[in-house]
Amino acid sequence: MVLDNEGKSLGILKKEAALRLAQEQKLDLIEIAPNATPPVARIMSFDKYRYLQEKKIKEQKSKQKTQELKQVQISIREAAHDLKMKADRVNEFMAEGNVVEILMVLRGREKGNKDFAKERLFNFIKIINPEHKVLIEPRYGMRGFLMQVAKK
Repeated sequence: MVLDNEGKSLGILKKEAALRLAQEQKLDLIEIAPNATPPVARIMSFDKYRYLQEKKIKEQKSKQKTQELKQVQISIREAAHDLKMKADRVNEFMAEGNVVEILMVLRGREKGNKDFAKERLFNFIKIINPEHKVLIEPRYGMRGFLMQVAKK
């Protein structure tokens, strides 16, 4: 099946006839749908075809919603008001559709009191918007506890 430069059907042609027709118009014969029965080819400039394909891919990428990973750091020593402000920031990030990584930073001797730190982290989780799901449960790492939350 062969289409001309404007997209009108020229009917089913043999490969040699379609190539000759394309050469007469000083254009290229491009196979559009190789899996179709019969395969569809179009007579057009290959540069124009490549440009249209790139444009289509760019448009698809722009419509795709990306999800970013935002990070909020908290500490054992932070006051209630500071925690409330950071909880508001977490809610803001989740409202935008982002995944939020909460890092409870432990320094020096604070690393020896992991149970207390984990309890403070769970208290912080209670402050944030109740409509969230925990992606990564709190786990202990190099700098302290790390967990990820996202909007339900």
